[in-house]
Amino acid sequence: MLGLISFLTASGVAFDPADTKVHLACWNGTERPIDEYYAGRFKTWQEHQGRKNFKGAYVLSLIDLGKSNWLFAGLYRVLGCRSHPDMDGTFLYSTELVADQSELIGRIIVEHQRTRQSYVWCKPEMKLSIVEVRREKMKIPDFPGYNKVVISHADLRIITCQKIESWHAALSNIKGVYLILDTTTGKPYVGKASGMVGIWQRWCAYADNGHGGNAELRALLKEKGPEHSRHCQYSILEIADTHASEQDILARESYWMNALKSRQFGLN
Repeated sequence: MLGLISFLTASGVAFDPADTKVHLACWNGTERPIDEYYAGRFKTWQEHQGRKNFKGAYVLSLIDLGKSNWLFAGLYRVLGCRSHPDMDGTFLYSTELVADQSELIGRIIVEHQRTRQSYVWCKPEMKLSIVEVRREKMKIPDFPGYNKVVISHADLRIITCQKIESWHAALSNIKGVYLILDTTTGKPYVGKASGMVGIWQRWCAYADNGHGGNAELRALLKEKGPEHSRHCQYSILEIADTHASEQDILARESYWMNALKSRQFGLN
């Protein structure tokens, strides 16, 4: 299989592989780099480092997709590094994208078996074999169907902020009952959407502040901090058309609260 370095060179991307650090961007315990990429913030996110990790002239960025697959997120030229003015013990890099690669970023997926290190020199033995060149840049997947929705709070923020059309069309005209799960404790919260703009409106509120005005969720975020909302997971339990009455939706919400014991053991 063709390697990424050879492919970039053949595509006219000018850089010195011997003076390049490969950044294997993985979940750092608080943020997923793929979410930063989807939100268009990957370059800024990468420039904040806890150590002087980019000692070469270039940084080749790969984002973890799981199962030893990595998304090519760009080749950057390192312009400088300084101590972060607001965060002690961290460093702020200045980088710029190398020319002639904009059409390749987000489209190339390579295979690589990562060791414990996330920053490694680009050596000849690193094959970085290309397993796929996508027709289009990777993006938040289109709406998968009501019975297949399972998304993180980070993805919810991207979907609502960017008003991704397939999600907006599917959720704005549907009433129903949804589930929010605190993935750190397994505690469920069952909610309903009975307004004319459906689940979309309710989920926009959660994306905005994490609690959507709900007392127990508000108390949870007050106790653990607003950043705890990143541990919330969203799914749809049941849908109803826009002609369903308020009483109908309330009855189905009550059913799911009872079925999941969300009053006794959860966040209702």
